[in-house]
Amino acid sequence: MADPKRCSWCGEHPDYQDYHDTEWGFPVDDDRRLFEKLCLEGFQSGLSWLTILRKRENFREAFADFDFDRIARWNERSVARLLRDAGIVRHRGKIEATLDNAKRARDLQDEFGSLAAFFWSFEPPEATRPAHFDEKALGTIAQTEASRAMARALKRRGFKFFGPTTAYAFMQSMGIVNDHIQGCDTREVVERARTAFSRPRPKRGALI
Repeated sequence: MADPKRCSWCGEHPDYQDYHDTEWGFPVDDDRRLFEKLCLEGFQSGLSWLTILRKRENFREAFADFDFDRIARWNERSVARLLRDAGIVRHRGKIEATLDNAKRARDLQDEFGSLAAFFWSFEPPEATRPAHFDEKALGTIAQTEASRAMARALKRRGFKFFGPTTAYAFMQSMGIVNDHIQGCDTREVVERARTAFSRPRPKRGALI
């Protein structure tokens, strides 16, 4: 049986390969998973995603499975506890930002009906995507107009550690765009999932 064809970024790492094959690019509308990825993208700053991926279960345990309603009520004692947790990235600024972002996420959920409705409103029109998506095309995209708009909207609402490049990585991983290259076996699987996916809509009156 032939080896699967994959995007080159996952290399030979089994953890990366499994993430590529089963998660990266598949559409997500679960608010906790979206909040988790928002936070983990912030923790990744200055590190590799593989480092964060291998610590992800530790992060989930430390941050109550990214239940932002709970995290929004945490305080300085919670920060001190997390700074003692060797299983996560012990960076005070990023930990404090996660607690603060939980409050902002709760507000965003109230405003739009769900985090999913907010994030999916930034899905770019298909006509703006590369006609042929190969490694060269992927390598030229670090941020887009849609990711810059997402980052600006979050910044206005007080979110931290989430710039336009991080926003684009978030869009790639959560399936808001399909950046599996042509020839990757997972590209068509993701595209079918995106076709079947029901996009969440913001509640009436919500404004980006």
